[in-house]
Amino acid sequence: QVQLVESGGGLVQAGDSLRLSCAASGRTFSRYAMGWFRQSPGKEREFVTSISWSGGSTDYADSVKGRFTISRDNAKNTVYLQMNSLKPEDTAVYYCAAGGSAIRYGDINYWGKGTLVTVSS
Repeated sequence: QVQLVESGGGLVQAGDSLRLSCAASGRTFSRYAMGWFRQSPGKEREFVTSISWSGGSTDYADSVKGRFTISRDNAKNTVYLQMNSLKPEDTAVYYCAAGGSAIRYGDINYWGKGTLVTVSS
C-alpha cells in the first residue's frame, strides 16, 4: 500500500513559479512510475507529466512542455513538480499518482487527494 500526500499548492500570479511535492509512504515507492495529473472545474482530469521509477525517463503534456519539470528523490520517497511561467489556464487541482510504465494512459495504482493551484491573471 502506498499513500500519497501532495503539498505546495497556492495562489500565484501569471508568470510566477511554484513547486509541488508529493510525499509517499511505504517502502515500494521506488518501484513505481510517478505522475502528475490535474483537473480544472468542469473538465476531466488530464495528464500533466510522468517520470519512470529510476527517474531516467520523463513525459510531458504538450501544454506544459518547456515550463514544467518533474523529478523524484527515491531516498526521500518524494516526487516534485516544478512549474514555471504559470498561466491562468494552469489553474486546477493537481493530483499525484503512482503506477506502471503506462501511467499516462491510466495504469495507476494509487492517487493522492490533490492540491489546488490557482493562477491569477
